[in-house]
Amino acid sequence: MNDQSLALRVAPVAPGESNAITAPHASAFRTIWYLLTGSRIALIGAAILAFWVIAALLAPWIAPYPPNKLDPAGLSYPYPSRAHLLGVDHLGRDLLSRILWGARTVLTVAPLAVVGAAALGTVLGLLSGYRGGIADAVIMRVGDVLLAFPKIILYLIIIARFGASALNIILVITFTAAPIVARIVRAVTLDVKNRDYVAAARMRGESPLYIMLFEILPNTRGPLIVDFFLRLGYTTVAIGVLGFLGIGLPPPDPDWGGMVKEAYGMIFVWPHMTLIPAAAISSLVIGFNFLAMGLKEAAQDG
Repeated sequence: MNDQSLALRVAPVAPGESNAITAPHASAFRTIWYLLTGSRIALIGAAILAFWVIAALLAPWIAPYPPNKLDPAGLSYPYPSRAHLLGVDHLGRDLLSRILWGARTVLTVAPLAVVGAAALGTVLGLLSGYRGGIADAVIMRVGDVLLAFPKIILYLIIIARFGASALNIILVITFTAAPIVARIVRAVTLDVKNRDYVAAARMRGESPLYIMLFEILPNTRGPLIVDFFLRLGYTTVAIGVLGFLGIGLPPPDPDWGGMVKEAYGMIFVWPHMTLIPAAAISSLVIGFNFLAMGLKEAAQDG
């Protein structure tokens, strides 16, 4: 899917109309549940995501070893064994434990970054689409400038300047992804701002803030839910790439991308050290993408 495409198109509805996808009174959880039950691929994606969420939450109890515990003796046989179910890495650290603790990292950083991008992009998109004029021109042109740069170059420049940390990764992803979210919200805003129920709100004397939040924003729920899960997949890849390039989360805390980087030079000797964290990244991204694709299909079929 194109990273900048509108993930889901749902017909706007006036307040009070019955539509399980976009009706303003329907909660986000109710919307997601309605869409999940209408798509098998969405359920598969949700199952993959649930597996990693449970693994991350239970990591302190189910990880067989501390994630940074060194076991040089394990290097005598680094492959999967009874003592180390997924083997050990090049320093003798248990791979299963590091994978589980790494899941906690990625499932914390990625959602925070995407929520930040969604919040900032929604505000900018509403202002741009509803106000129009100079505000629209400035917001869209700044967004165009950000989108014109390859994302990985922006990541490298910003993180190299301010340092690698979880907070900096969240901030850089928030600001680089927000323009795409803003475009989605702006498109919906332009479509619905001249509809009858919005005009009625203006005639009642409602403020622009009220109209944007309570008359227009609910109509963006469908596209934003799907884009949210797609963005989680993109962000998981970005975090992995940053870790692989050595500018991800600082060691020694487990970072799936960093684990791939540490062992890729030994892939022909001990391939499991690279393939297992790479498979973890891929499975989580597949889960997010399946969930987003399934939600989109269910919404369109409904």
